[in-house]
Amino acid sequence: MSRLPPIELLEATHTFPGPYLFKIIGTPEEHLVARVVAAIREELLHVIDPAYSLRETGSGSHVAITIEVTVTCAQEVHAVYKRLLTVPGVLLML
Repeated sequence: MSRLPPIELLEATHTFPGPYLFKIIGTPEEHLVARVVAAIREELLHVIDPAYSLRETGSGSHVAITIEVTVTCAQEVHAVYKRLLTVPGVLLML
């Protein structure tokens, strides 16, 4: 998928296994954070929800969710991004 960072770029700029920071921008709809956190947890097969931070824009029109998790490889990063593309309310991933 062209919206995803190339595997080569991920491997050149990150150490695997290691931490990876996902930033998700979305609409401030009910349960968006829960859906995003659950999607990442399920994709990475984690037993507990990863820690996250949440910020809302001043106008309240968007929210930013930041989640740092340990991933084993660049392909795992792609798998998480692909899963997040299916979450209703997600507009942008950084």
